[in-house]
Amino acid sequence: MKKKKGIIVVAVLLFLIIVIFIFKPQNWFMKKIYKLEYSEYVYSCAQENDIDPYLIFAIIKVESNFHRNIQSKSGAIGLMQLMESTAIEMANEIGEEVVVKEALYNPEKNIKIGTKYYAFLLKHYEGNSYLALAAYNAGMGNVDKWIEQGIIKKDGSDLENIPYKETNNYVRKIVRDYKIYQNLYKK
Repeated sequence: MKKKKGIIVVAVLLFLIIVIFIFKPQNWFMKKIYKLEYSEYVYSCAQENDIDPYLIFAIIKVESNFHRNIQSKSGAIGLMQLMESTAIEMANEIGEEVVVKEALYNPEKNIKIGTKYYAFLLKHYEGNSYLALAAYNAGMGNVDKWIEQGIIKKDGSDLENIPYKETNNYVRKIVRDYKIYQNLYKK
């Protein structure tokens, strides 16, 4: 009887090991957390702006966790949490019509404008994604002031010095999530 139980235990363990190595349930679970929702818009907009789509997914995850109808206490709207004034300014620049803030709840429009805004920040900070992320959260005026005052370096190598705790954590979360997206989905 003990020998039969031992064989059953070994068989179950072997089965679990095979399942883990073949099906990799940890990746399945992680992919439920790190989603690729709205991928048709993200891939298109990322390509159009020469940005890695996994970075855009990371921004969306941190900003709204893929909830399209969300609005922050400060008034930021939609998937990429755009302020209405910023969105209107970017929309005008790219020829995208944004008549009312309700349009920013539209995933396609929100991702298009949000990605364009991030690309604008990236260009402003000469390709430095850390500074662009900090500005996406705290605003260009603040980041420019921090650089001017020597609080952070223009090369973004000392972002641990970002004086706003929220922005400091924000940049770290996006960098972490971006790495996770790359590990899960890049082949």
